[in-house]
Amino acid sequence: MERTAWGEVYRHGKDLYTRNARPGERVYGEDLLTDHEVEYRHWDPWRSKLAALLLKAAPQPWFVSPRSLLYLGGAHGTTVSHLSDALPDASLYVVEKSPVSFAPLLALSRRRANLYPLLADAQLPERYRADVGEVDLLYQDVAQRTQAQIFAENAEACLRGGGRGILMLKVRSVTQRRSGPSVVAEARRTLEQRGWKVRATEDLTPFARDHIALMITG
Repeated sequence: MERTAWGEVYRHGKDLYTRNARPGERVYGEDLLTDHEVEYRHWDPWRSKLAALLLKAAPQPWFVSPRSLLYLGGAHGTTVSHLSDALPDASLYVVEKSPVSFAPLLALSRRRANLYPLLADAQLPERYRADVGEVDLLYQDVAQRTQAQIFAENAEACLRGGGRGILMLKVRSVTQRRSGPSVVAEARRTLEQRGWKVRATEDLTPFARDHIALMITG
């Protein structure tokens, strides 16, 4: 098991693992592996776009381990659970709009002390800004046409000076008609008009079709 440059994230062959914060527990049926009496959870890049990005692009400066993180679009908590493993000393604020998805996310947070779930709309950061405060990293994975605008508004509300962001741009949620590069270019313009810079992009093919990761700083 080889430790990567990002938190408690490890490689074993071609696969990623996180050190299991709750040995013996699976979150979504993932494989468990024990090495030198330490248990690890397989981080599936086909189910987690962040795992796909780490496999394709790490190590990179935007993966500097944060002390606090705002996650937009937590869903059922697949990626969130691995972030909880990987960043045990960080405070992870997780926004999810759907009550159906929020229920398992809330249950997960009861077993992991560094998770703070928020049943809220990512388009309205003013409603949770007081609960979140300023964070070091903003991570967004939401299926909305105005993804870049949502990121910018949350960054302005919650990202501290010098903070970093990762936007998982879902091209087909923006438009069904235009090409991926044109959607990325439009998102870049929207962010730069609001004072944010796209430092790098990464196509997540083959793990996630029509998904481009944008790495962003102020």
